[in-house]
Amino acid sequence: MNIERLSAPAMVTWQLTRDCDLACLHCCTDSAPGRALPNELDAVEAVQAAKEFAEAGIPKVMLCGGEPTIVPHFFDVAETLGHAGVFLKVETNGQGFTPEHAARLAKLPMFSVQISLDGDTQQTYGRQRPGGSLEKAHAACRAVVAAGLPLEVTFAPTRVNIHEAGAVVERAAALGAFRFNTGMLMRLGTASKLWDRLEPSRQEYAKFLRMLRRRSREFRSRMELCFTPWRIEGEIKVQLQHPPATVLMLPDGKWKVSAALPYLCADLRKQTLAEAWDAYRAAWTSDVVSRAVERAAEETSLLSKANAWTQISAPVAVVGR
Repeated sequence: MNIERLSAPAMVTWQLTRDCDLACLHCCTDSAPGRALPNELDAVEAVQAAKEFAEAGIPKVMLCGGEPTIVPHFFDVAETLGHAGVFLKVETNGQGFTPEHAARLAKLPMFSVQISLDGDTQQTYGRQRPGGSLEKAHAACRAVVAAGLPLEVTFAPTRVNIHEAGAVVERAAALGAFRFNTGMLMRLGTASKLWDRLEPSRQEYAKFLRMLRRRSREFRSRMELCFTPWRIEGEIKVQLQHPPATVLMLPDGKWKVSAALPYLCADLRKQTLAEAWDAYRAAWTSDVVSRAVERAAEETSLLSKANAWTQISAPVAVVGR
């Protein structure tokens, strides 16, 4: 998709908060309890942003975090978007996701609810997601399916849990997921700080990939197994040639060029959506981004700096905003 031909993003991935009810070892956003950014959009600002997305004709928005469902105005945002015809995806750890959440979301246009299952035993799940309950995550999956919503399951492979990957694939299919998402562990956020403890070995990855290919054939008619792009550094090299039409918005309204890069390119508090979109498109043509992608592809440890944000250029304030 050529972003120069689009008047707005095809999709917005919106991190509503950095606050979370878990402190997962592999978290790519450094989210944890009490870690909300000091200047996250409030309810009024968030609803206004949702209205602007709808008015611009953005067809899809993904609500994530942190844990989006703990944000007090989560449903205000979701329903503002959904009632305007915007299709939604919600990423949740499932710890507080209830049948009531599912029933309310089922009234909106949804393209999926994604729940993380990073283990098939409580012991393993609890090690990777300290304080987390696998039983609650399974119950959330069942609530999603019971409400008639499309369920996706995601699995972040680490040295802690990769031995249970095959069982999680089977569990996802049994729970009624239509898609299973995974890939190599991303060296971002909390995971980058614990990299020596978490990164699977080459042999473990090889076994994991063989399993995914085999199960992909076995479950072809029941559940899609998505594991490409396999490596995030390969993905951003492709993005440099074909910039994505999906933008990532942080909880404070700032836009990142890419989740894997530390660069901010726009600020919805200070710019109109059209100006922010122009700034995003311009960022992908900048030498700064080109050099960063090439360096990250050669030296993956640089991905660990993705959450140390740097503004490419100062956004121009809009009178009246």
